[in-house]
Amino acid sequence: MTAQSQIKGWCPGAYRPMMSGDGLIVRVRPRLGQLSAEQALGLCDIARTFGNGTIDLTSRANLQLRGITETEHENVLAALLALDLLDPTPEQESRRNIAMTPFWQDSDVNHHLHDALCARLGDLPPLPAKMGFAIDAGLGPALRDTSADFRFERSTTGGLILRLDGMDKGQEISPTTAIDTLIEAAKWFCDTGGIAAKRMSHHVKTTPPPGSWADQTPRAALPQIPPGQVSNGIAYGAAFGSLDAATLIALITDSRAIDLRVTSWRVFVLEGAQLCPAHGYVTDAADPVLRAHACPGQPACAHASVDTRTLARALAPHHPYGLHVSGCAKGCAYPRACDTTLVGQDSAYDLVKQGHPWDQPRQRGLSATDLMTIKA
Repeated sequence: MTAQSQIKGWCPGAYRPMMSGDGLIVRVRPRLGQLSAEQALGLCDIARTFGNGTIDLTSRANLQLRGITETEHENVLAALLALDLLDPTPEQESRRNIAMTPFWQDSDVNHHLHDALCARLGDLPPLPAKMGFAIDAGLGPALRDTSADFRFERSTTGGLILRLDGMDKGQEISPTTAIDTLIEAAKWFCDTGGIAAKRMSHHVKTTPPPGSWADQTPRAALPQIPPGQVSNGIAYGAAFGSLDAATLIALITDSRAIDLRVTSWRVFVLEGAQLCPAHGYVTDAADPVLRAHACPGQPACAHASVDTRTLARALAPHHPYGLHVSGCAKGCAYPRACDTTLVGQDSAYDLVKQGHPWDQPRQRGLSATDLMTIKA
């Protein structure tokens, strides 16, 4: 079995956490990708009380608590329920796998689609665990690089479309027909053998959907939100998507933020925030650490045999075309090809150029000192 095939077929949730080297990983799916300041501060308290004091931003714009002990798991669930950050049942929580454009506004079509989809998640057929939905119908899509199987977007003519992941075009819909059309597409996926393929992009390669489902061209993608002042507050970058609960409490308190909005690219927005010290978060869009990818590494992950993030910070300025430091060949932090990928193996690093963590390395057994001499 290859390292790639060992990647689990499901993502951790709150009710169904995943064990790692430092304890359980508990994923929190904030509704609309937004937490009130009170919810964010409460989540920080949970991380400090029951976990290792860190919160991760995920590539699907969720949040993860790390280092939770099995004996404290029930207390964590109770605390999340008290903050209204958890669905009342595991079934509801596992189905609400929704990525939300960070550009949504109150009562706009994205907000409407989110609420309508949440109300009808129970009408969807059972889907593979990793399948999800992107609500991305702003001026242009912001979630093109975010994993999703069903995508609500805008066409080049401004209409609302549902695009199946892996297809270049989508089907024209209206806000009132959107969820019915989504359910129809989900049933088509199941009825035509999609369960075996596990993801929509894999399924449509061999089983094209009806032609009328792919006749509308989507708009070009929007740029990501960089750190700095934005229309609704201040955006901050988080190196490797890692938020320290103590410093986040200080930042929310000092900035007098009203809400925290998460994104899928390691940037979060404090809505209504006032300028204040950044408490270690990234404020410069040119900071090279935002271009680097690194999993938690050793000792946080049982699969890792090397430190990852200290090395990634040191090497990031020297690899402007892309850097990924992975604790093992699974490549959880960035399961894609990268210009320079370093893979932990027996307490040393293998070097892969322009490839995936599981690809054949160019060099093996390198030390951290060796790697400091290798440039892009």
